[in-house]
Amino acid sequence: MRDFFLPFSSPTIGDEEIAEIVDTLQSGWLTTGPKVRRFEEQFAAYVGCRHAVAVNSCTAALHLALEAIGVHPGDEVITTPMTFAATGEVIHYLGAKPVFADIDPVTMNLDVSLLEGVIQRCSHPKAVLPVHMAGLACDMDPIMSVAAAHGLRIIEDAAHTFPTLYKGRMVGTIGDVTCFSFYSTKTITTGEGGMATTDDDALAERMRVMSLHGISKNAWMRYMASGNWYYEILAPGFKYNMTDLAASLGIAQLRKADQFHQRRLAIAQRYTAALGHLSDFIEVPPDAPPGGIHSWHLYIIKLKLDRLAIDRDRFVEELKGAKIGASVHFIPLHIHPYYRETCGYRPADFPHAFETYRRTVSLPLYPKMTDADADSVIDAVSSICQKHCR
Repeated sequence: MRDFFLPFSSPTIGDEEIAEIVDTLQSGWLTTGPKVRRFEEQFAAYVGCRHAVAVNSCTAALHLALEAIGVHPGDEVITTPMTFAATGEVIHYLGAKPVFADIDPVTMNLDVSLLEGVIQRCSHPKAVLPVHMAGLACDMDPIMSVAAAHGLRIIEDAAHTFPTLYKGRMVGTIGDVTCFSFYSTKTITTGEGGMATTDDDALAERMRVMSLHGISKNAWMRYMASGNWYYEILAPGFKYNMTDLAASLGIAQLRKADQFHQRRLAIAQRYTAALGHLSDFIEVPPDAPPGGIHSWHLYIIKLKLDRLAIDRDRFVEELKGAKIGASVHFIPLHIHPYYRETCGYRPADFPHAFETYRRTVSLPLYPKMTDADADSVIDAVSSICQKHCR
């Protein structure tokens, strides 16, 4: 038994982040300004894209991306039910309808074999919004091919996916727009924050304008010596801008992105090597296929409930009793009250998503975990499986 509770997630903040924050505080520029621009430029260079638009959340990035490609009331956006609330709600923001395709139960990503049929059943399909689950890239080539055949745009939910490669290509350079999250649990953090990346000049410009009240570009520069007080409202935009305070964290975190990823990878490999021996009771997550890199934002095990005398919820409680934090990713959208009541969905409508949800547990995985921390997680999982085996 551990002496203290191991939280499910905890940000890795050091002297570099503190120094960047202090520098910003002393600069007198706290909101959107030069550090946001610097963070955007550095993030774009890391990913290898033409444009990066910093905003205050991945939710904002997704909303801006869908608005920029022209999603309107009555349109349909195909996505997965195995995702967080934001993926579905931003579609509703625009008066459009999310249309779900079930998941591949192994990868937990959208099942590309179902995509063609789902699109054909739509009346006004506009876009496909794949979610790269846990940090493993979706199989983008067939998704892109099917979408192109129907004239659909691709907006990627990459909230879990930095840094991730797909067939040698960085996620952030594949679809029309890719949306990242820098929430406090993510692989790099700004506390709250997000980024939209694209190679399309027009989409980038639209997202920039709409991210700050629809005001003409570089509106933030009006308070600088080189700026001007005059501005024009080009469209009814949103208040989605990132602050320089948040960007300060991002700049420091981005410098450590490779270091953070290597540590996540080491812990994931440690888990897989040890937990793979419990294959009678659990399934460990797949790594990226050749040519890919998994970001290991999450390490999700799947319980074999027919071999255990307890359910998933009790398993999580047993971990908590062993002073190990855990979580579940995700409660599928189609079983939430809003989607049940407005769309008439039932759990069995997307059986792989529902059955996978019933048996998934996300284990702690973050850079400042020690090997001893990881081993205590392994010991707890092993002990629970042995204690409650059928």
